[in-house]
Amino acid sequence: MSSPREPLHVTGEVLVVKKVGAYRHLTLAAPGIAERYRPGTFVAVSIGDLTPRTHLARRSLWITGVRPTGSHGPTIELVVEPGGVGSTWLADRRQGDRVELTGPLGRPFALPKQPVACLLVGEGYAAGLLFPLAERLRARSCTVTMLLGAQDEPHLLGALDARRAARAVTVVTADGSVGRRGTLADALPAVMDGVDVVYGAGTHVGLHAVAATAEQFGAWSQVAVEVPQPCGTGLCQGCALPVVGEDGVPRLVRACTDGPVIRGDRVRWAELTGTESGPA
Repeated sequence: MSSPREPLHVTGEVLVVKKVGAYRHLTLAAPGIAERYRPGTFVAVSIGDLTPRTHLARRSLWITGVRPTGSHGPTIELVVEPGGVGSTWLADRRQGDRVELTGPLGRPFALPKQPVACLLVGEGYAAGLLFPLAERLRARSCTVTMLLGAQDEPHLLGALDARRAARAVTVVTADGSVGRRGTLADALPAVMDGVDVVYGAGTHVGLHAVAATAEQFGAWSQVAVEVPQPCGTGLCQGCALPVVGEDGVPRLVRACTDGPVIRGDRVRWAELTGTESGPA
């Protein structure tokens, strides 16, 4: 019998597919995975038809929520941005299609032991994984505020959900189509007053801004860092994440097993963003 924390490999069934702006929102029946889920974990999805075997490398997707259903039990929710071959294949799934997936994988967000003031910062489709985190934090009597960013309105995810999940919400878009015009780095200082913990999910540049601003204001940060993960289980060694260890020594860790959630002050951001300066 598997441990409640061990990942499962299952054949999931697509129950619902919705277009949400630039994204596809998929709801799947995936027996056992929802019960093991914790915010910040992900699934590795095999790409291609089950028969014949035509899939490419797996695709790792954040679990953006779990929901109960009457006939299928708890379901998992995923958000896909069509782009390459794999993500387009996933986005084209229809009700009743079956996909192979393994999960939940990775280290989840750590939750505070005491009620604290939390800021959740999400960018693009990655913002989706913060909403179940907000539920867990509120259950621990934490104060939750949110900052959402995107390049434009179609790529902004969950602005309405954020207003239900958080005490206060700030929205920024690069083109100014929704909320304020600007970047996460522009907006962060104005929403840091009294914040104890910052949780982030988004691009490397955006997460660098989260980590740097949290450190500037004396807050603790955790970020969900997305890097290519060919297998999602740590076997292929193909998801190197540059960090500084607790001993101060630079090293590479596997994002899929040692992360993807990691302390913001441990990441060597210059190597991920290709810059030697602070966040733009």
